[in-house]
Amino acid sequence: MPDARVHPDLEHEQRYVSALYERLDHLRSYAQQRLSQVLLESGGTPQARSERDSFTRMYSEDLTRYDAAENGLCFGRIDVEDGTEPRYIGRIGILDEVNDYETLLLDWRAPLARPFYLATPAAPDGVTRRRHIRTRSRQVTALNDEYLDLAAAEAHGGDTGAGGVAGESALLAALEAARTGHMRDIVETIQSEQDTIIRSNHKSVLVVQGGPGTGKTAVALHRAAYLLYTYRQQLEKSGVLIIGPSETFLDYIGQVLPSLGETGVLLSTIGDLYPGVRATREDSLEASELKGSLSMIDVLKKAVRDRQEVPSKPLELRFDTYPITLDRKIVTRARGRARSSRRPHNLARPIFVAAAIEALAEQFASTLGANIVDDGNLLSRGDIADIRDEMREDAAIMEALDALWPDLTPQQVLTDLLASPERLASAAPDLSEDERTTLLRAGFGFSAADAPLLDELAELLGVDDAAERERAQRRWRAQIAEAQGALDILTGSAPQDLEDELDPEILMAYDLIDASQLAERQDHGHQYTTAERAAADRSWTYGHVIVDEAQELSQMAWRMLMRRIPNRWMTLVGDTAQTGDPAGSSSWQDALGPYVAQRWKLTELTVNYRTPSEIMDLARRVLEEIDPDQTVPQSVRESGFAPWAQFVDTSDLLDVVRSRVAEETGPGLTAVLAGHDQVERLADLRSDTVSVLTVKDAKGLEFDSVIIVEPQDVLDGSPRGINDLYVALTRATQRLGIVHARPLPTVLSSLDASVVPSRT
Repeated sequence: MPDARVHPDLEHEQRYVSALYERLDHLRSYAQQRLSQVLLESGGTPQARSERDSFTRMYSEDLTRYDAAENGLCFGRIDVEDGTEPRYIGRIGILDEVNDYETLLLDWRAPLARPFYLATPAAPDGVTRRRHIRTRSRQVTALNDEYLDLAAAEAHGGDTGAGGVAGESALLAALEAARTGHMRDIVETIQSEQDTIIRSNHKSVLVVQGGPGTGKTAVALHRAAYLLYTYRQQLEKSGVLIIGPSETFLDYIGQVLPSLGETGVLLSTIGDLYPGVRATREDSLEASELKGSLSMIDVLKKAVRDRQEVPSKPLELRFDTYPITLDRKIVTRARGRARSSRRPHNLARPIFVAAAIEALAEQFASTLGANIVDDGNLLSRGDIADIRDEMREDAAIMEALDALWPDLTPQQVLTDLLASPERLASAAPDLSEDERTTLLRAGFGFSAADAPLLDELAELLGVDDAAERERAQRRWRAQIAEAQGALDILTGSAPQDLEDELDPEILMAYDLIDASQLAERQDHGHQYTTAERAAADRSWTYGHVIVDEAQELSQMAWRMLMRRIPNRWMTLVGDTAQTGDPAGSSSWQDALGPYVAQRWKLTELTVNYRTPSEIMDLARRVLEEIDPDQTVPQSVRESGFAPWAQFVDTSDLLDVVRSRVAEETGPGLTAVLAGHDQVERLADLRSDTVSVLTVKDAKGLEFDSVIIVEPQDVLDGSPRGINDLYVALTRATQRLGIVHARPLPTVLSSLDASVVPSRT
């Protein structure tokens, strides 16, 4: 292969890339100029304000895309055998507006760019040469060519990529680079099996099963960008939801989508998906497992029914100076009528109140010596109706009814339930006393496992929004009246003689728009992005949902998620061998069957791009212990560093870990993975380049070096400790070490004879 640093085409490609950056600068300058002009505008008609808001959003999004494309704007080129101009591939598409909008740079998601990722010598798809263009800032630093015609490859001494890894030199350079703490996109080095998944047109649930380092997360994010590009009109209003396992993970991937040209996506954890609630508490493994099971549905139903009370003794009230009694018979009958409606609790409450008020009004009428039949007696039906209305305004009566059938929030019900042994015993009689004790807690705040419970309660309670809908109707009627007034002014301001002289084909404002249309244009809700509106609306349904580490979702979490995607168009990526949550899934069919039966498609990623073979050989033994039928991902490289283990006295354990971290001289990031207690005791090690994490918090992340503290503790710390150990072993891209005072687990016994690296 020619030396990339002295490639004969380097100067030519530099000129072309420089021209692309000039065009990018022009586009950025134009967008910035137009945005500044729009922001300076003020006032105007409702239509003008609406247009200003739209332009503000559009130019802001353009600037975000241009800024994100700055690094690595152009990364590839393909030459095709039909003799047409080479196709340059980049992060965004760029057109030449001077020369008939000729394509200067193809967006990597465009169909014409796909051969860059798929072409092989066996199936060149018309491509004769694939070129990888590597840049730093705006400078072309290297070119690597792959000739897909074997004769041409021999003539040029070029790489054919026959080993099955496209752009091997570019790929290995990316893999060997030090980690930065944020995920990098793989748009320059997407491989064939990854591209097939990214561009899949499957319209139901697509499951991407892949072992550590196979690029599952990167594939999921690139699929999100591809779908938004391909199905823009369908998804821009409904949005795309991406669920990740932790806040740390979301921060890790947060910059990838903007760099791919997409910003309109909501990223969330399950714990933060319920609007207005943040997961700030940490559950025990036992509590998390209980909360994730479907048995909680019956517990929550019973907890809601327990709030629909019947008084133990009659409640004595007074109305209009007369005594009335709210007794068990009245309340039981009213409760039965409300429950028979099968409406959620809060929506059935008006039925309960109406039935109770009706009975109290009859009782009051009887007290006055009358009945409800309009037969000339003291009170007519109209009088009884007035009594009912007055009772609804009586504070004491309504307070008594509110106590028996209160208007509830999910947060209120769950907090009360988990704080009260009595409420929990009543709602969960099938749980053992130990299980109920596990669920009990004091104080406020919610955990990640609480979010699906809150969502379930929201379904059981419902939202009585009749008052809000009435207020919205009043606001709407006021807007229409205001708009009609504006049109009337326009109509009245046109002199009659002028109107007579105008060409009848010339339309006035009031010919083009009516009051309701003008009122709609005054609605400022569109100022919020799709992601912002979706995040605030529990009932929002998304066009597509992507879940990373999907195997970690509990049964209750799946219920919560499925409510947000009724069309069931989802991409799920994960690895059942890495399931760490006790409430998580070990079978995709078990997780998905209740919602889509057999209508889901399984795909697999089989190549390990992250974990070097030295580490994967060790992890393979753990995987065989978890599931001997699992496919072991094949590593594409070696790191040159053998995993090591060091046995120490218990009293020296943490000091040795600190020493090892201090001696870690390799570039990039180091992670210390330990149990909760040890994480706290090693917190002083944290820095810009060193993370101290539990295995759960490290899930989905990668580091140059990893030191595992006491692997036996990892095994003992969870019912799925063997899965957690597998995760811990496969976080490193270069170097792996173990410090232990307890004997090594049997699956790691091969490390006993390992040579511990020098401590000099």
